[in-house]
Amino acid sequence: MALDKDSVQKALAQVRYPGFSRDIVSFGLVKGVEVTADGKVAVGLAVTTADPAIPKKLYADIEAALVALGARQPEIAITVTVPKGSPAPGAPTGAAKLPANAGVGQVKHIVAVASGKGGVGKSTFAVNLACALARAPGAAGRPLRVGLMDCDIYGPSVPLMIGVAGRPQIEDEEVLLPLENFGVKVISMGLLIDENAPVVWRGPMIMKTISQFATNVRWGELDILLIDLPPGTGDAQLSIAQSMALSGAVIVTTPQTAAVSVALRGAAMFAKVSVPILGVAENMSFLEDAEGRRQYLFGQGGGLKVATALGTELLGEVPLDQAVRQGGDHGIPVVISHPDSNAARVFKSVALTVLRKLATKA
Repeated sequence: MALDKDSVQKALAQVRYPGFSRDIVSFGLVKGVEVTADGKVAVGLAVTTADPAIPKKLYADIEAALVALGARQPEIAITVTVPKGSPAPGAPTGAAKLPANAGVGQVKHIVAVASGKGGVGKSTFAVNLACALARAPGAAGRPLRVGLMDCDIYGPSVPLMIGVAGRPQIEDEEVLLPLENFGVKVISMGLLIDENAPVVWRGPMIMKTISQFATNVRWGELDILLIDLPPGTGDAQLSIAQSMALSGAVIVTTPQTAAVSVALRGAAMFAKVSVPILGVAENMSFLEDAEGRRQYLFGQGGGLKVATALGTELLGEVPLDQAVRQGGDHGIPVVISHPDSNAARVFKSVALTVLRKLATKA
């Protein structure tokens, strides 16, 4: 088999990052691949870690993959950056570092809730899905441990919708303690700024905040962490998809054609970074009157079109329900306020389907 960049990239895509199911290519760790005419292969990686065992493990796994491909004495260069707050290899034990349970290291599954466009009710969906998951049975019959990271920096509506307010407490000078309500741990930009203050930030500031949500929040042990992504497919969304070891993504759309086409473009980003689509949820699907007659105000079948095009499942169709809107306004999600409503039943069904799909990936 002839050695070329494509074959080397495919071989590297089989190398998993230690402790994760994701490969080093989809993580964005591979920074360069060179193949000379005489078959010599050189690979460059950039890794951020305070664990000296990880670069050694990566080196050995990459070397084995390249040798199996036919490369002779491949050259492998791994640049290691020690994250802020972590001791460098060989540093004394008293060196400053974040507590061991800060960050997402103890989270079993991380799932993105995404939409290509705004206005489809993504945050409402994320809040109700989180509450439904927190009421689903976990191991040994205990409730699932659930977190919700609101990364919609410009429009942080999650605190209002889930009924949390006030500033998160800070421990060890830089570790945030998430607020909690209805069994869901929550962090959001909306908890860190004044209620009426606009967020006028450039990309680097947004990325720094999102990074801190991942590394400087004491999430503790969680079964699942939902990430409410901002709408669109910009740097923030791509960076989260590349760096957060996502177990999968749920795409939220509404039935109309405009939302469907944008949802498909948004989902394409996850395919590029090898994040599986767990399914598609259609929000504001129909309005049902007291006699059970349905009116499809925004069209019909858009969610199914997206799911079919993506080769995944339509998780559910959430009806237009005044109780959903009231729940968001009053900070008591419909899953809590009206648990027997049709909308709540859909959210609970979606939660169980997501859990089933995650269980097959464990």
